Amino acid sequence: MPKMLMNRRKLLYASGAILATGLLAPAAAQGLAPTPTMRGGANNYRPGAPIVDRIGGGGFLMTGTVRRAGDGVPLEGIRIQIWAHTTEGHERDLHSHGATLTDAAGRFEMDMPQIVPAFGQAHGHLAYDSGDFETVFLRPLMARSSDTTLNAEFVLSPL
Repeated sequence: MPKMLMNRRKLLYASGAILATGLLAPAAAQGLAPTPTMRGGANNYRPGAPIVDRIGGGGFLMTGTVRRAGDGVPLEGIRIQIWAHTTEGHERDLHSHGATLTDAAGRFEMDMPQIVPAFGQAHGHLAYDSGDFETVFLRPLMARSSDTTLNAEFVLSPL
């Protein structure tokens, strides 16, 4: 029986054959990583904020999408809580908090008062805090305090 010696060329050839047969496909399908919780994201968080059509008088639009980690499927009916320091109140105020649900494409939006800088930074707070996925708190910064929109993307990992 002949003895088979492994060299670099044979190893590369064998690796390519394994990839071509799809034996490593499940690992590749896990490509979309979950969104990590941001430092400071949970500041002034209030569990159970009500689902509302808008927060306060509006004029500023918070938008985003929610997808499932791994395959990126949009998630419908996901509750996203939003709060911020605005022209109408501080982020610790009850009337500065509200929640909304995602649509069939995983999109959400909330009309709210203009976000203003707190501690020198204009930012919003968003949370996914209920259901079948890991809790995620986001604290996205606005590029300019004069911006009238802010977008946040959630990629959620199942529990």
